[in-house]
Amino acid sequence: MPSSKLRIFSGSSNPKLAAHICSELGVALGNVKLSRFQSGEIYVNFEETIRNCDVFLVQSFSHPVNEHFVELLVMIDAAKRASARTVNIIVPYYGYARQERKSAPREPISAKMVADVLTTVGAGRVMTIDLHAPAIQGFFNIPVDHLTALDLISGYLKEKEIANPIIVSPDAGRASTAEKLANQLDSPFAIMIKKRPAHNEAVITHVIGDVKGRTPIIIEDLIDTGSTIVNVVEGLKERGAEDVFVCATHPLFSGEALQKLRHPSIREVIVTDSIALPEGHSGVIRVLSVAPMLAEATRIITNGGSISTLFKYKGV
Repeated sequence: MPSSKLRIFSGSSNPKLAAHICSELGVALGNVKLSRFQSGEIYVNFEETIRNCDVFLVQSFSHPVNEHFVELLVMIDAAKRASARTVNIIVPYYGYARQERKSAPREPISAKMVADVLTTVGAGRVMTIDLHAPAIQGFFNIPVDHLTALDLISGYLKEKEIANPIIVSPDAGRASTAEKLANQLDSPFAIMIKKRPAHNEAVITHVIGDVKGRTPIIIEDLIDTGSTIVNVVEGLKERGAEDVFVCATHPLFSGEALQKLRHPSIREVIVTDSIALPEGHSGVIRVLSVAPMLAEATRIITNGGSISTLFKYKGV
């Protein structure tokens, strides 16, 4: 049973996910007024008492990312000033995570800046899923619960009983995740080597592993414009692979991504509801819900226990 002092509120990024979390926990979604002044400034008012309560705020940094980020900051401040006992933020998708290091002179490390701002405003704990770089956890001086959708995705893939699969990492940075998924599915894995001439662009240069005649399962943390995925798919087909399954935790789907993912060589795109998708999205998209996992993590945080019990693979 959840604590009687538990209160969950949703920002405007993904209220459907927040409602699903509450349904899993058997609690009502809290009432909060979110509005905008004519100038565009954000107004927040919690329409119920939260004094001495454990407050959880659900907000993904999806498009428009800056709007949702500032809205969460205002919600945190309002909760602190309303005498909440703890302010915990559930950020299924942590934006700015691709800017976690300097790759050129005079660049920011925006992932660290976002962590600093959230902490300074008053967040006491962060819960997130599949960070682009796990080291981002160290940017915070507060507890971070870094969850993963890997078990959720692998369970779905096992049910499909895909013939002759091979797990494919689209770059060296995803190799560790690809290896974990390959172990769970008892499959071989391959790594793509690519170069990036510009943001959201990638050119495949090499493939390490034999994909000929196999069914590739591409594993990514996110899909943004879809251009990289299409390049990877076409690179695999050129090397004799069968049609492809694509898996990613976070469906950003910027610009014409949905149209690009209707590629004839893509059998299915498997994502989660960490980001709200528009109605009528492509039939090739299969959405798995992270709400049960987030609900159980919330229950563990409020009642005590170990987050690692949520995962089959303990190397999260």
